[in-house]
Amino acid sequence: MKKLISLVLSIVLLAALFSGCGKKEETTKVRLNEVTHSVFYAPMYAALTLGFFTEEGLNVELTNGGGADKVMTAVLAGQSDIGLAGPEACIYVYNEGREDYPVVFAQLTKRDGSFLVGRVDEDFAWENLKGKTIIGGRKGGVPEMTLEYVMRQNGVIPNEDAMVDTSVQFNMMAGAFTGGNGDYVTLFEPTATEVELEGKGYVLTSIGQESGEIPYTAFFASQSYIKDNPAVVQSFTNAVAKGQKWVQEHTAQEIAEALADQFPDTDIKVLTLVAQRYKDIDAWNETPVMKQESLERLEDVMETAGELDQRVDFNKLVNNSFAEETIKK
Repeated sequence: MKKLISLVLSIVLLAALFSGCGKKEETTKVRLNEVTHSVFYAPMYAALTLGFFTEEGLNVELTNGGGADKVMTAVLAGQSDIGLAGPEACIYVYNEGREDYPVVFAQLTKRDGSFLVGRVDEDFAWENLKGKTIIGGRKGGVPEMTLEYVMRQNGVIPNEDAMVDTSVQFNMMAGAFTGGNGDYVTLFEPTATEVELEGKGYVLTSIGQESGEIPYTAFFASQSYIKDNPAVVQSFTNAVAKGQKWVQEHTAQEIAEALADQFPDTDIKVLTLVAQRYKDIDAWNETPVMKQESLERLEDVMETAGELDQRVDFNKLVNNSFAEETIKK
């Protein structure tokens, strides 16, 4: 009888074991809205395709907002949990006096990721812009403000020496340029390289190399979301940090291969070239931590563009606790 009971218990335990092996670990869904789809965000895509978010127990649902203002609208409306865009969007909302304003908790990139594209393969100098029109993006957006900042730094006064066209939506800029508008345009990758390969323009210079380090793109969420989901935000930040470390340690070719599924219509050779360009300009943050001096330079850019009347308290806009916790591990 005892042998029979032992046999039954063994069978039950084995059945439970095999049943458990068949179950999938539960993951938490996170709705992430990105400002645009660009190789510029390679650390995030690496985290997605290499399973770093999954390792952290997260199922990331990625959507393209098509502009920082639209990303912020989605976050404020509760349609997205986390936004990826320029921190200027958070500054604008903070200065409006909104109670549950979004807070930055992780930085992804540390300089402008756009490239100036022209119609002629010229020996480029900034004075070449004088008397010309540049399609610069939405007024008040970081791409447009950084362009104006760099122009001024190089002795070209926007809308006096050269016109900056801010009427074209961010995701329509390449089409407007190839359609005949403007003499120059600022484009992210892989779009800039694709326009060049199509023979419709030439990549002339990196805006980011000229502007210096600024917290160009960061992850943010409402204070209420962070308060209610600290473990999710920590796991999300951990995955981002893994992606940042991975791209630092791997070649452009390896990065391109990891990102291929995210850009199915882009040739692997183009992705490799683009990844190398971003490596060359040191575009990606090594960790998710945002530095105060970096945010202050962004505010310099905003003030120069006439888009900032009041600076923000760094400690109220940025919560580095999750990023700092990640670094300790």
